[in-house]
Amino acid sequence: MLTTIIYRSHISDDFPVRTLPEMVDNASKINSTHDVTGILLFNGTHFFQLLEGPEAGIQAVYQRICADRRHHNVVELMRDYAPSRRFGNAGMSLFDLREHDRSSLLQAVLDKGTSKYRLTYDDRALQFLRTFVESREKENYYEVLPPGYWEFISEHTHVPDSRPETEGVSFRPVVDPLARQVTAIEAVTLRPALTDEISGDRLYVDDLETVKKTFSQAGLVCPDGMTLYVSLLPMTLVVIPDAVEHIVAAIQQAGLVPEQVVIGVSETGVISQLDAFSEAVRALKAFGISLSIDNFGDGSAGLSLLTHIQPDRIRIDAGITCDVHRSGPKQAVVLAIIKCCSALEITVIAAGIVQAEEWMWLEAAGVINFQGTLFAAAGRYEAQAVAWPEYREAM
Repeated sequence: MLTTIIYRSHISDDFPVRTLPEMVDNASKINSTHDVTGILLFNGTHFFQLLEGPEAGIQAVYQRICADRRHHNVVELMRDYAPSRRFGNAGMSLFDLREHDRSSLLQAVLDKGTSKYRLTYDDRALQFLRTFVESREKENYYEVLPPGYWEFISEHTHVPDSRPETEGVSFRPVVDPLARQVTAIEAVTLRPALTDEISGDRLYVDDLETVKKTFSQAGLVCPDGMTLYVSLLPMTLVVIPDAVEHIVAAIQQAGLVPEQVVIGVSETGVISQLDAFSEAVRALKAFGISLSIDNFGDGSAGLSLLTHIQPDRIRIDAGITCDVHRSGPKQAVVLAIIKCCSALEITVIAAGIVQAEEWMWLEAAGVINFQGTLFAAAGRYEAQAVAWPEYREAM
């Protein structure tokens, strides 16, 4: 199967540009052994490469490219399949954009094409190529420092030793890393695995009891004024009569106030009665409780859900934030979410962050609030357990 990969990367500061032709010659020989062809564009700062060939060969070549220290910020823009090659000359062709007149630049690149059909503007690969040649979309090039530039160090803030143990509840902080601030904590109670015996209304009765238990334990450790996240199944609010009143009572009995509570519902949860769910959300908000849509991007509702319900916060699903610094499609989705939420004044939280590069790219894109093991593992709530980023040159 003929596979196409397009990526963009940033030249390393210590790479001598004069050796670029030699590098391309060596790469061309390697590519030829894998039956991989294509074109490499260079504008003095960024590389843009289109690779075409059998899937196994493409994967072998691309893995070598990603591991090459002569460039960084390697972002895969497209992975697709085609009936024929666009640039079929053996090995790899180099095209230095700085050596051509801007007015004829794009045509000069297209003239290197070997397809028996005329390369047309409705071809996605060509659209990417054209965007790079014409230097469009540069505002979305977020240059991420290599992970070695940052170290994450726990800050030993004072936390009273008298913090009580919380039975069966773990806590996950939401942090603003650059401000070195815990902006919220999420209280999570381990739920029993779903079985055929737990179904129907019983499922939602158990869910509500779990939520009430979570509040009672979280109330023992949650600082005054700290935002507290607690999740439940969205249909619990619909199926259980007076579910909102039960939640409010549990909040008050725990010594908390509704205004500090955020109820999170997963986008992956089935909302079979949207009107009834919307009514329950309005009741929550009437008591001062905020709403978060969690696992955003992992369910089937997506942005259409926001046309019916405007939450106060959303948490982008970890499946999207994972390796976001390497994936053009994920970056495009995140930027769309950020733009949409900005227009609706919805706070965005990036969940599941485990790599420094993920955090750096998302921070550059405009996300402020983060959650993940890069900063703190789930456990007892202790502020000193949060690891804050330290720039190595400043240490």
